[in-house]
Amino acid sequence: MEESAIVKTKTPMNYNVKLVFLYSFFQSFGRGIWMGNVLSLYIFLLAGSNTILGWTSFTMGMVLTIFVFPAGILADKYGRDLFLKIASVIGVAALVIILFGDTIIYVFISLGLWGLFQALSRPSLESILADSVESGRRSKVYSWLHLTRNVAMAIGPFANIALFFLFGDVWELTILKNVMLVGIVITFLSIGIMVFFKDKKSLGSASESIEEEEEEIVVESRNGFGSKMSESKRTKLIPYLLVGSNVIVGVGAGMTIKYFPLFFAGLYELSPIWVQLIMGSTSVATGVLSLLAQRLSMKRGRAVIIFIVQLTATLCLFGIAFYPRLGILIPLFIARGSLMNAAQPLSRSILMDVVPKKNRGKWNSLETLAWGFFWNFSAAIGGYLVGDESPYNFRLNFLVTASVYVVGIIPILFLIPLVRKERTAKKTLSQ
Repeated sequence: MEESAIVKTKTPMNYNVKLVFLYSFFQSFGRGIWMGNVLSLYIFLLAGSNTILGWTSFTMGMVLTIFVFPAGILADKYGRDLFLKIASVIGVAALVIILFGDTIIYVFISLGLWGLFQALSRPSLESILADSVESGRRSKVYSWLHLTRNVAMAIGPFANIALFFLFGDVWELTILKNVMLVGIVITFLSIGIMVFFKDKKSLGSASESIEEEEEEIVVESRNGFGSKMSESKRTKLIPYLLVGSNVIVGVGAGMTIKYFPLFFAGLYELSPIWVQLIMGSTSVATGVLSLLAQRLSMKRGRAVIIFIVQLTATLCLFGIAFYPRLGILIPLFIARGSLMNAAQPLSRSILMDVVPKKNRGKWNSLETLAWGFFWNFSAAIGGYLVGDESPYNFRLNFLVTASVYVVGIIPILFLIPLVRKERTAKKTLSQ
């Protein structure tokens, strides 16, 4: 083999990977300003109901559910870059409607279109990213991308501190709308980047699914006896365990996330600036812990680390359900959110390592479905758990969510003996 054919893996990032990082920064930055706790409080004040807040999420999830799987299949067939361009038009329409609409009806229409935007964009974006990163070495890129998204998401709430200081540190509709305006403008920038993705800039066979020799591995059963599983059966089982776990965890997350801003503002009477500080700190911690989790996974294994961080996050939520004093609540909340989300890049890297390129749109659609429909569907359930009459029953909501998390992390236990460590070789063939 010629020496020129061997290069170090520290080559410049692929064209599409660079765009994913750029898009993700502005998308997360913008949404960190307008679509998190600010939008939740805006909808609650506009409608005066936790259940309606839940139904707005359900609407977005239903639209996403209807279109996400067909979008993934069609993206595999006709091209990811085409569907990203189509999604950009839908995204602009959604933002314009919520920007100029002033009733709850406009909110429903806008979030429905935003669900369509997510359905068209997320499978294609994740697939074009996977097509542009070498198989077997994805977790590092995915972890740095996760850090980028969370740092940008943290900048949003930190920017909101200045905006609330400028417009007023109170929960009022006019103030919330002004803050949302700034975030929506930034989100427009991210949508503009979507038209520049190109399928022809993806990698070739280097980004294909990992094809290893047909061998048998021993999976130890609890009774101490071993059962043999072929490599093909192993790789087929991994995606189902991952997506199944994500679906269940997504159900739990949706019940709770939308209502944390109301929890802080209502029960603990925190001002907007305090809530932004907490949310921003959580995003920063998520990015840092995702990198730490990736490094630990190189020694302990990705599935092991996923199980540990998700279990710890679940225990934190059980603690929050007992309404601790603020000095304990804030560290528990930050730990809960950052640890649960730190598992995402590891989960994504495992999935993309075992799924062939021709099927990535379908599997990314299923992943989007897990965190789209089920997350938003359960948000409606969460609204009923919290209730519309004060005092709101946040404790019931948190206990139910934590119990669902426990069920959701059980499939990861079965995943541990199936997932192998990533490649650690320092050299690879140039493409």
